Amino acid sequence: MWNNIVNYFKDTRVEMKKVNWPTRQQTIRYTIVVIAVSLGVAAILGAFDYIFASVLQLII
Repeated sequence: MWNNIVNYFKDTRVEMKKVNWPTRQQTIRYTIVVIAVSLGVAAILGAFDYIFASVLQLII
């Protein structure tokens, strides 16, 4: 059992060395894109919520 666990961690270490990690600049750029898209989606959903709530208020 211990042998399987040790082999798992050895294999994990080998695979992690094969990963193509992004540079610092790429990470910052991707983070900004994710934040911008999240804010855009939040604004759109907020607008739809406001519109639907207003329409529902008129109906009631």
